[in-house]
Amino acid sequence: MIQLKDIDLAVAAKKGMDEFLQVFTDAYLKEIGGELTAKTMPLLNGNQHTFLAWHFFSTEMRDGGFVQLIQNGYGGYIFANPFAKAIKQFGAVELSKLIYKAKEIYDPNKATLEHETIDEEFNALYVEFEAFDDLEEIYFDIEEKQTAIIAAYVDEHVADFAEIIN
Repeated sequence: MIQLKDIDLAVAAKKGMDEFLQVFTDAYLKEIGGELTAKTMPLLNGNQHTFLAWHFFSTEMRDGGFVQLIQNGYGGYIFANPFAKAIKQFGAVELSKLIYKAKEIYDPNKATLEHETIDEEFNALYVEFEAFDDLEEIYFDIEEKQTAIIAAYVDEHVADFAEIIN
């Protein structure tokens, strides 16, 4: 189990929910050596994977939306795993619904969306899959509220995410 210092969480929580969540993100990324592989996957439990998937999802969405998320290799981690169901159990119902809607676009177009591209092809995917645009707008409208829900869930169930030590 990943260990976090109580004082580190307390200091981060005083700074805000983003800083609080970042303590977990940093610990998970350190534990897996910065990348998910078949070898590092077993190092995290289900809740930790859900949290880390949320981290990758939110980071990629802010940087380039669904196309970038998928092109950077997170399509399967988000859409082929029970991420949407798990994040709903965290209370992030709106985010869960959004992911299910995006999955409806992703599933039948997986091969096209995941193939390796050069810059021109990558940019063309944004045009080809403009169906993601509306979902991205919805995401940005709900992001802050859904993040607050996730932060509250992690705080209320902290033992599921890390062992807290003095």
